[in-house]
Amino acid sequence: MEPRLSFVTLGVSDLQRATRFYEEVLGLPRIPTPPEVTFFELGKTWLALYPRELLAADAGVPAAGSGFPGFTLAHNVRSAAEVDALLKEVASKGGRIAKPGTRADWGGYTGYFADPDGFLWEVAWNPQFPHT
Repeated sequence: MEPRLSFVTLGVSDLQRATRFYEEVLGLPRIPTPPEVTFFELGKTWLALYPRELLAADAGVPAAGSGFPGFTLAHNVRSAAEVDALLKEVASKGGRIAKPGTRADWGGYTGYFADPDGFLWEVAWNPQFPHT
């Protein structure tokens, strides 16, 4: 397998609400798509939003489930101040802060927000991570 991640697809409960959050709150660049799915281009990886029940059916698994899904998404920024600024902006536009920005034991600064469906995003400044 080639070392590449092509899509991250989130099964959402309300496609229009989720699309508005990712497009208007996070400012992600939306790609023209059919009405039943929304795509955002994030460099070489795309983020897809798809109704949860349809995504579960596509994978052949039940749609029911709650709690921590066992993964988070991450967005690295260039400074600790940017972590706080982004968390503040997301909170002012309807995102839920799961963990305010704090110093991390690995030497950086990190906080978490949840999108309208509860998917967790880490916002982090890592002085050792060059990909910002």
